[in-house]
Amino acid sequence: MTAREYNNAVDQYADNIYRFVLKHIRNEDVAKDIVQEMFAKVWVKRDDIDASKVRSYLFTTAHHTLIDVVRKEKNQTTVEAIDKIESSSPHKNTDLQKILHEALDQLPEIQRTVILLRDYEGYDYAEIGEITDLTESQVKVYIFRARTKLKQILVSVEAVLE
Repeated sequence: MTAREYNNAVDQYADNIYRFVLKHIRNEDVAKDIVQEMFAKVWVKRDDIDASKVRSYLFTTAHHTLIDVVRKEKNQTTVEAIDKIESSSPHKNTDLQKILHEALDQLPEIQRTVILLRDYEGYDYAEIGEITDLTESQVKVYIFRARTKLKQILVSVEAVLE
């Protein structure tokens, strides 16, 4: 990949990757750091990247960088995590987007990733498999399970809101 193709990829996909990462971690500063780190990794390996497959490569790299950061943060307790636990008292909220985000947060990491890639970013099953190192059938199973779990969560929220 040439420097021009790299710059085009940054212009074309940076916002989508940022949204993808932000939906996972809900911290704008950390999401920006992950995207920046991901693009730095891609710049280092730009000579080995096929420009026709750059979109998939970028999301794969973002996914792996995200996993690395999440694993690192799991071992640390932050003030934000403590605040979130303390403020998680039950309350009525009719903001659908917030309810959906909370439902997504309840999914296991891999299910959340495949749902975001499929339903938010529009990838097909094969592309998701390539990004996440899963087979196409595994992707379909994870998406099915995630949607089933989301349905259960949202139906229970609906009962509470009525």
